[in-house]
Amino acid sequence: MSLIRITSPHTQKPGGTGGVMLQVILATLPGLAALCYFFGWGPLINVMMAIVLAVSLEAIVLKLRNRPIGFYLNDYSAILTALLLGLALPPFAPWWVTFVGVFVAIVVAKHLYGGLGNNSFNPAMVGYALLLISFPVEMTRWAPPAMLVENGTLGLVDTLAVIFEMAQLPDAYTMATPLDEFKHKGALTAEELWQQSALMSQGLEAWYAISAAYLLGGLYLLIRKVYTWHIPVSMLVTLFMVSGFFYGSDPSNYAPPLLHLTAGATMLGAFFIATDPVTAATSNKGKLIFGACIGLLIYIIRSWGNYPDAVAFAVLLMNLSAPFLDYYTRPRTYGHKKPNRGIKG
Repeated sequence: MSLIRITSPHTQKPGGTGGVMLQVILATLPGLAALCYFFGWGPLINVMMAIVLAVSLEAIVLKLRNRPIGFYLNDYSAILTALLLGLALPPFAPWWVTFVGVFVAIVVAKHLYGGLGNNSFNPAMVGYALLLISFPVEMTRWAPPAMLVENGTLGLVDTLAVIFEMAQLPDAYTMATPLDEFKHKGALTAEELWQQSALMSQGLEAWYAISAAYLLGGLYLLIRKVYTWHIPVSMLVTLFMVSGFFYGSDPSNYAPPLLHLTAGATMLGAFFIATDPVTAATSNKGKLIFGACIGLLIYIIRSWGNYPDAVAFAVLLMNLSAPFLDYYTRPRTYGHKKPNRGIKG
C-alpha cells in the first residue's frame, strides 16, 4: 500500500473562535488571582461587572443589527474584551468608569466597525485609552499592595461601597503605581527614590508576582499555539534593550529594564493585547516589526510622554500601522521566486 504525499494545509483537530477565546480567558486567570491577592476584591469586582455589562451590550447591539444573538455570544469575544479592560482598571475605579469603558469598547470600537473581525483597533484598549484621557484622576487612583497596608486590603462589602460611591476611600488605600512614582520623582535620583519610597523598596514584589502570573499565562498560550512567539518576544526584547541602553548611560535618571518589564502592564500587553489576531500584523516579519515598534513606543511614551505606562497608546498606534506592515511584508507565495509586495512602477 502506497501513501500519497500532499502538501499542507492539514486539519488536525476541530477548532473555532470560541475555543481560542476560552483558552485566552483561562490564561488570564493567574494574573487576576495575583491582582486579587495583592489588591483585594476590587479587580474581581471590576472584571465581573465589566463582563455582565459587555454581554448585555453585545446582546442589545446584536438585536438592533438583526443578528443571531446566541451564535455571536458563543465566540466569547465580548467576555474577553471586558476581562482585559477590567484587569487594566484600578481596583477602586467607580462603577460608571467601568460602564463607560465597556460601552466604548463594545459598541463603538467593535460594532460600529462591523463586529468581530472588522475592527481596526483593539476594543479593550480603545475603551481604556478613552478612560485614561477623560478621567485621569479616577484612572490613576491605584491601591497600595497588601504588604504596605497595616490592616490589610478592604473587605468585599467595603470595596463594593467604594466602587458604587456609597463610601469614601480612605487615604491609606490610595497610592501611585511604581511607573507613575518613578516618572514623578522630581529632583530625586533613582537611588534616592528607592531609599525613600516604600512602594519602590517593598511593594515591587507584588508587581513582580503579577507580571510573572501573566507570563505564565502567556507561555501556556504559546505552548498551545494560540499565537506565535514573534510579537511578544520582539516587544519584550526591544523594550529591554532600549531601556537597558538608557539605564546604562544614566542610571540616576532612567528606570532599569526590570522595572519596565514587570512594574506595569507590559506582560499583559505583550501576551494578551498586542497579540490580538484581528488588529495585529499577520506575516512573521510583520509581527516582529509590529512587536518591536510597540516596545519602542512604550519606552518613548513612558520616558518623555505624559503617561507612565503607555501600553494602550503604543498598541493602538501600531494597530493603525498593521495594514501597512502586512502590505510590505507579504511572504513569498508557493511557486514564486519572490513575494509580491511594495509599490509597483
